[in-house]
Amino acid sequence: MYYPYFCPYFVNQPRNTKEAMFTPFISCPCPYFVNMPFYSDEYANEDSNYERFDSRPAYPQPSQGSNLIELKDYGSKAFVVDIEKATIQNNNFRLAIWTGEHLQLTLMSIKPGEEIGLEMHPNVDQFLRIEEGQGVVMMGDRKDSLDFRANVYDNYAIFIPAGKWHNLINTGNKPLKLYSIYAPPQHPKGTIHKTKEDAEAAEKGHK
Repeated sequence: MYYPYFCPYFVNQPRNTKEAMFTPFISCPCPYFVNMPFYSDEYANEDSNYERFDSRPAYPQPSQGSNLIELKDYGSKAFVVDIEKATIQNNNFRLAIWTGEHLQLTLMSIKPGEEIGLEMHPNVDQFLRIEEGQGVVMMGDRKDSLDFRANVYDNYAIFIPAGKWHNLINTGNKPLKLYSIYAPPQHPKGTIHKTKEDAEAAEKGHK
């Protein structure tokens, strides 16, 4: 119940009885337990685990029997997601998960030895974050002169200014999982490229 916090109101308080447990609610105005429900049989019995009294709202859970996030384009509705979990779950080369008017979020999974491919977005700033794996990112002002080079790993962020040629190569032995934010959006809403070959074919089709 109060294990996640260091609460000065509960120092040296006994924990082995219900009476002792709820004494602090009466004896002191503890800011850590605002709106905490009082004891009732609805919440516990004599053998309760007292952590069950925590009244903080739970995070939304996936549908019963599944721990997977439904990967699809939710834009441009209000949307909240465990982005690390969604990114690691994704096995598509590229999948748009949110496409708005001014911003787009895509998930990517790059196979060992594979690369995003050398590209440049004239009017789009881009943000990448690595959630799993390792790679090397290269950038430059010219296609034949990528003078910026950096190794990237889990939790690394990459910022790519509009007009910069760039590429990201998976140098590890497992898929490189990352998400990419484009501002403004770069791909059609609902984009799903299962493989790099699918992505290349789609790009040729738009030229």
